[in-house]
Amino acid sequence: MDMQSPFSSIHSINYENQWKYDVFLSFRGKDTRYGFTGNLYEALSGKGINTFFDDDDIQSGDEITPTLLTAIEESRIAIIVLSPNYASSSFCLDELVHILRCIKRNNRLVVPVFYDVDPCDVRHQINSFGKSMTKHEERFKSDLNKVQIWRDALHEVAELSGYHFKQGDGYEHMFIANIVDNISKRITRCPALHVADHPVGLQSQLSEVASLLDVESNAGVHMVGIYGIGGIGKTTLAAEVYNLIADHFEGVCFLEKVRENSNRHGLVHLQTILLTEILREKDIKLTSSKQGASKIHNRLCRKKVLLVLDDVDDPEQLKAIAGKPEWFGPGSRVIITTRDKHLLTLHGIERTYQVQDLNEEDSLNLLTWNAFKSDVVSPNYMNVLSRVVAYASGLPLALESVFLDIACCLKGYSLDEITDLLQAHYGSCMEYQIRVLVEKSLIKVLHGTKVEIHDLIENMGKEIFLEKSPEIPGKRSRLWSCEDIVEVLENKQGTSAVEIIYLEFPFFRRERDEDPMTKEKCEDVQVKWDGTAFKEMTNLKTLIIKNGYFSRSPKHLPNSLRMLEWWRYPARCFPNDFHPKKLTILMLPDYPHAIPELDSLSKAGGLDTLTVLNFDKSEFLKEIPDVSSLQTLQELSFRECKNLVRVDSSVGFLPKLKILNAEYCEKLSCFPPAINLPLLETLKLSYCGSLENFPEILQEMKNVTELFLYNTSIKDLPCSFRNLSGLSYLDMGKNKMCRMPSVIVMMPQLANCTIGNKGKVSGEQEKEGLQLQVEGILTHSLCSSKLKTLHLNNLKEGLSDGFFPLALAWFPNLTLLDLRGSNFTILPECIQEFRFLKGLNVDNCEHLREIRGSSPCLTYFTALNCKSLSHMGTSVLLNQEPNRSVVSFTMPGRIPRWFEQRCRGASISFWFRGNEFPIEALCIAILLRDELHCNPIKVTPILTINGKQVSSRWRPQVDQLLVSDLSDRVGYYDRALLFENEWNHAKLSYKAQQLSKGTYGIDEYHDVQIDSIAKEIGVQVRKLKRSSIMEDIRLTDPYKMRELIIMMMMVSMILPNHKNQPLLLQTRIGLWTLLFLTHTALDINTLT
Repeated sequence: MDMQSPFSSIHSINYENQWKYDVFLSFRGKDTRYGFTGNLYEALSGKGINTFFDDDDIQSGDEITPTLLTAIEESRIAIIVLSPNYASSSFCLDELVHILRCIKRNNRLVVPVFYDVDPCDVRHQINSFGKSMTKHEERFKSDLNKVQIWRDALHEVAELSGYHFKQGDGYEHMFIANIVDNISKRITRCPALHVADHPVGLQSQLSEVASLLDVESNAGVHMVGIYGIGGIGKTTLAAEVYNLIADHFEGVCFLEKVRENSNRHGLVHLQTILLTEILREKDIKLTSSKQGASKIHNRLCRKKVLLVLDDVDDPEQLKAIAGKPEWFGPGSRVIITTRDKHLLTLHGIERTYQVQDLNEEDSLNLLTWNAFKSDVVSPNYMNVLSRVVAYASGLPLALESVFLDIACCLKGYSLDEITDLLQAHYGSCMEYQIRVLVEKSLIKVLHGTKVEIHDLIENMGKEIFLEKSPEIPGKRSRLWSCEDIVEVLENKQGTSAVEIIYLEFPFFRRERDEDPMTKEKCEDVQVKWDGTAFKEMTNLKTLIIKNGYFSRSPKHLPNSLRMLEWWRYPARCFPNDFHPKKLTILMLPDYPHAIPELDSLSKAGGLDTLTVLNFDKSEFLKEIPDVSSLQTLQELSFRECKNLVRVDSSVGFLPKLKILNAEYCEKLSCFPPAINLPLLETLKLSYCGSLENFPEILQEMKNVTELFLYNTSIKDLPCSFRNLSGLSYLDMGKNKMCRMPSVIVMMPQLANCTIGNKGKVSGEQEKEGLQLQVEGILTHSLCSSKLKTLHLNNLKEGLSDGFFPLALAWFPNLTLLDLRGSNFTILPECIQEFRFLKGLNVDNCEHLREIRGSSPCLTYFTALNCKSLSHMGTSVLLNQEPNRSVVSFTMPGRIPRWFEQRCRGASISFWFRGNEFPIEALCIAILLRDELHCNPIKVTPILTINGKQVSSRWRPQVDQLLVSDLSDRVGYYDRALLFENEWNHAKLSYKAQQLSKGTYGIDEYHDVQIDSIAKEIGVQVRKLKRSSIMEDIRLTDPYKMRELIIMMMMVSMILPNHKNQPLLLQTRIGLWTLLFLTHTALDINTLT
């Protein structure tokens, strides 16, 4: 009898949450005053619910009284008792109009009670309501607009969900008790949340969020994300929305400070609060977050709830508290506030709203109120207030010295770089300060690495610094303006006040009065100085020079320097009197000399504290000299030094080195033959094309977890390689490997390994070499591999048919095996013994003829460009219908026999019912023409529902046959799509592109005509645990089948046989045909 409560769209705001009355009762006095409504009033009052009830019959006259108008406006909830004679009273109709208008203005709850009337009578104004409205039209002939307003109001209130009672349906007192109980739950819940002392700028944002929430709909569960920087008003907006709509739900919970409380008390604490608030139960005991998640799902899946999760910062918090929409009952709404939009995307939340900055008017309003506790302020202050608003642009700020360093001088560096730079500058770790700035959203860390700062925040920081600093640039602590720095250097204006210099000329520059079209590149900008300008800067700690030319090399550098970064440093040596005692970071990218001179600096003790040394992108650098004196060095990088040939052997014996980066040194051939770097974590040698040997590892180096040796000329790995005992990831793609190194199976933690050849290996010696190598491993080694992912690419003479039995013995835990470009001829039966193997890639295996076995867990298989593999050779893999959740097979072959529905061409139809597309239950097969075999084709599956394309996603290459779960091929569909029909028509098709040479000889994909490549397409309903899915999908048109059956039955009845029996029933064949068609195409509801 009772239904979910309604909700009206938000159009305006009422910040007053203290109502005079809890409930306003609207009713037709002569119908129900001394019966139903009187009893309802007594029951409400008995529960302590303050209810307005016109017991004095103040409904005198034709117009609603001011007393009633005020009572309506001061009530939290309105209950309208729609009885048979309700519409006969113009007074009641005016009262109804006013109630509905108050709803639209103040977003309050209206509960209609259809007492002894049908809601259709009210909605369409028929029976007693129709008669009453006809009389009103006769009475108000001169004001039919008034009558139309009444009609609209009746229609509107009838659309709201409420309560319906008819005499004889049950006990009236129980019906009343049900209403009172539901109203009581809403009234007696926690009081309205405090929003703000002086809220501004909420109205338009409330409307946006309201449209996303769509509270009026009870179909499905909506999760809405509200995101934005810290302090911008996410919690304020969520609290106001919560206050406005809370009365429309069976249970509500506002979980504040999720990030803080999760860290402090754990997820179980938050789950307990949620269940206690919504279920109104005490002593809820949870032993783990998994148990809590299960209980939330089980206890709330049938309740219409409102849940607000405020300040979420970790996906695990969402998984534990609001894991999936189906955890909550239909009509439920979950609101999440966060600073991280990506977190919402990870959780599959599509309805999101970014909180907007306050506009200038609202910012000024808020600032005025906070400063003066009044909306009125003296004009003398307006100029200052306006400037503050202009700087802040609606953003809350708490400035620190570290913030000024980043805003003024360090924008554009990575998070790790800024952390190291600030630690060098201040002499202590500044991670906490950086974390605070991120939490306050003064800076942002993008993709976990890049630090960004809002332009307005940056400018404000600079303005604040400049207002507190002297007008003379040389007397400021921070210098970043190119003009100021050039002036200081050329005119020798530097003083001991200067602590940081950051010089980076813009890409183009012009003089103040110069024609804007006449600009010079920054590379041509020259600082004309005598080299002595740094002499007076005795407190300079950080010097960063990114570009520009200097007419002379520096004659003096301050010994106070802790961080020196100077691109294209203009001298081979440092000044003779440069003896820094605390120099931590020395970065000399684009160094213009063959061999750096560090001896004099080192002998003077200037490098005793050095932790970072960088020569990246130094085109002229040919050699890394002896660095044995750098015993504190933690990071050494000479990335992209194209002419670097030799690295001194001392590099291999630095006791504190953690990072060694030599990537893209194309001519590097002489690398330390042996290394002992006990603290090394990262070693990068990829794209060192001339490097043929990997060094011996003299002692255990357990901190190296990843090793990048891609595209080198390394042919083998030494046995001492096993001393990299912590290595879990090894990339040796595109090397000169002719065989798999034996040491691979001796790596105790190695989980992901790629070994590839960039050129064709030939010769029987190499072929036998691999076989002997692997057999030797099996015979002599005692260690077992833990590999999960193994890529062996283009080892053409190295992997033959004998590989698989050997691999099975040593790689039993593989989940992905990539054997592209190998030379074996069969996939043997023993491959089924890879019990965990989910993915297998044999692309470009030109000699592969037959597939004899398959792993029981295989979900991904690709065999593109396997020229010797025919459809007969793939039959073992395709004949058995897979029972796994996600399947993607690409290979030569034919559409398997277990596909029930197949048709020629490139499109196929099916029908489904329900409000969810059964994406997980469908499998698709696409077969291209035989003559296209081995020509690369990319297909994009297209799903169309009821004539509307709802999903399309790019997919990999196909050369003949693609068999795939639909969920893998069409990963996203519009869940908000309304499936209006009983049976919804779905069509699967695809578009295609083919690889060909482009204009400049570059391989490009171009669209191709589907008719020229398509041969056959199929769709299959997969057998899932939820067996009812078979009844919700039809592979033939149920509407046409209904018409056919009806027509057959009519013909049978019209044309009886000589025994006067229907033709269709005169034979067993006809009877069974009718029963079969009825069973497969229709159910009882369809027939009726």
